[in-house]
Amino acid sequence: YKAVLLNDDYTPMEFVIYLLKSFFNKSNEEATKIMLHVHQRGVGVCGLYAYDLAETKAIQVMNYARKFEHPLQVQLEKE
Repeated sequence: YKAVLLNDDYTPMEFVIYLLKSFFNKSNEEATKIMLHVHQRGVGVCGLYAYDLAETKAIQVMNYARKFEHPLQVQLEKE
């Protein structure tokens, strides 16, 4: 499954980069590239995972974002 990050007008770019590095193990360069893609195109793939792992990562990221009052959304798409 693809973990897909959705753009919103409220979550700071730096916060998105932090999440990509922390939860999806992206390098700073990869995280920046994905964040810019999400910002410009509205969506971006964070990674491909088995369903259980993709679901866990999506929940963890959204819970962490809510803790800081950001409306960030992660969806799963079948690959």
